[in-house]
Amino acid sequence: MPGRTAVKKDAVPDVAATDAKPLTEAALKKMPVAQYMNAEQLAFFRNQLLTMQREILDNANNTSEHLREHQAEPDVADQASIEEENALELRTRDRERKLLRKVEEALARIEDGSYGYCEETGEAIGIPRLLARPTATLTIEAQSRREQKQKLFGR
Repeated sequence: MPGRTAVKKDAVPDVAATDAKPLTEAALKKMPVAQYMNAEQLAFFRNQLLTMQREILDNANNTSEHLREHQAEPDVADQASIEEENALELRTRDRERKLLRKVEEALARIEDGSYGYCEETGEAIGIPRLLARPTATLTIEAQSRREQKQKLFGR
């Protein structure tokens, strides 16, 4: 991948752990293309991903506690309503479990220096796309091609 250098774990500072002013989304968007995936940007996305990871794990813990506290209701309609709410919550946690895996993979890509680059083409994914979806692994074009193939071939 042209112009890309491997980033060592030590090269990605945890902005929260330093006195440096954290990078904002606005400042991130204004940075020159030549500074794509520099240490500041990687730290920004690392902190964003770690926050997502914490929130997902907190939600999972809260769900576990909530389900353990559940008591049987004497009214059949109330019991059915509670069970439906629990099923919905479990489906949400299942989606979050899948997202957690993607977050962990993105954190690993930050560590190995491949974060922010398309896994198919090696091109820069782009700051706007990563802000919208920090776990993105493909450029918009590559993602569109993949979705088109899936539509055509049903895969």
